Amino acid sequence: METPTTTPEVAPGTAEEQRARELEFDVFARACPSRPVLEHLTGRWGVLVLAGLHHGPARFNALRRRVDGVSEKMLAQTLQALERDGFVHREVHAVMPPRVEYSLTELGRTTAGKLIDLIEHLETHMPDVMAAQRRHDENHGGD
Repeated sequence: METPTTTPEVAPGTAEEQRARELEFDVFARACPSRPVLEHLTGRWGVLVLAGLHHGPARFNALRRRVDGVSEKMLAQTLQALERDGFVHREVHAVMPPRVEYSLTELGRTTAGKLIDLIEHLETHMPDVMAAQRRHDENHGGD
């Protein structure tokens, strides 16, 4: 089965656009640059950070409270990766003391919407998942 390929959006007429047209992205290919981006998005904290910013901008500590259990270090690393990948925007407000606010870019909003759908699907079906886990544990002695 062939996997559909896409090219990144870049400014028309640039050398970057020409290179993008020549590239075919396949997340199943080991060297595909989409793999680390997928890891940033779907890792434990990436999903939760994007979902946490889905309802609007947040400061670091508010986001940390929203994403219960994330350490300061992991939140900072996750935000940096998502900012670099173009999903999160970091804005420093010129006030004393400086205030930093995180929000989703357009790409981040559309991606977060898909992740929210997945989260809602999972939450809705957790009784089914938990029943399957119990059946598995009963049949396999809890291993």
